[in-house]
Amino acid sequence: MRVMLRAWMDTQISNEAVKKGSLQTTMQSMAEQLKPEAAYFGPSEGGRCCTFVFDMQDSSQLPSIAEPLFEELGARIEIQPVMNTEDMLKGLAAVKRG
Repeated sequence: MRVMLRAWMDTQISNEAVKKGSLQTTMQSMAEQLKPEAAYFGPSEGGRCCTFVFDMQDSSQLPSIAEPLFEELGARIEIQPVMNTEDMLKGLAAVKRG
């Protein structure tokens, strides 16, 4: 299932991670693990934020995805199902038939 992960990083913890070089390592590791179709990084709600859109095969993946963000960056996260345009059109076509 295509999902969107947004992570808001604790400013103090992520400041230290930048200084140590571990923020870059964590983000690279996330990208390698998730193989996202899109990844964005920038400010949100006054702090650092990252957004990944990827295919989550099974909900059992959630701990291995979330824990590094919690433990290493003090992040708040949100994961939700999302659709691209093709998915939305397919879903709406099914609604019309129903």
